[in-house]
Amino acid sequence: MAVERLEAEFITGATHGSHYPATGRPEVAFLGRSNVGKSSLLNYLVHRKNLALVSGNPGKTRQINFFDVAGKWIFVDVPGFGYAKVSKEMRGEWEELIRSYAQHREELCCVFYLLDSRRDPSDIDLAYLEWFEHSQRQFATVLTKVDKISETALRDRKEQLKELLQFCQYHVDTVATSAQARIGRDTLLGMIKRLSGKR
Repeated sequence: MAVERLEAEFITGATHGSHYPATGRPEVAFLGRSNVGKSSLLNYLVHRKNLALVSGNPGKTRQINFFDVAGKWIFVDVPGFGYAKVSKEMRGEWEELIRSYAQHREELCCVFYLLDSRRDPSDIDLAYLEWFEHSQRQFATVLTKVDKISETALRDRKEQLKELLQFCQYHVDTVATSAQARIGRDTLLGMIKRLSGKR
């Protein structure tokens, strides 16, 4: 079965709120630790190889990148964090940029927070998830690289997240994905359509 390719193009990169584009369309943001597979997932969603840069050097994305997708949505690639070899000052600037965007951007309808399915959520991961809830911002957890683990391990990971997020009113769902094995695309796109009201 042929996979639908979504028309997508880069709009702009922003390092400050004044650089955000005025599109008037719903935005969905993708956020997670460096090396979690964010760029690969974005490329998989639109069925293109090079919309988002995939790098062997974690932390390559150093700005918030905005992409026009199908003339309906704006996909937002947020800087990765954690493994990137950058200064504490740079990390602080990234964190401030991320939190400012997530808290104040009116067009943002949901944050997709990526977690490597092979690893327990880190303290940084949990802090972000707690912050989204506290900020009353809709968010979904996206497990990446699920082709690398067994079905039992995936089930256990989902149960772990269910327990951790059981009291979160703004958590939408947990989705299992793999860009390499082509898992989860339809589920994620369906969620984006539902949350944005655009089909």
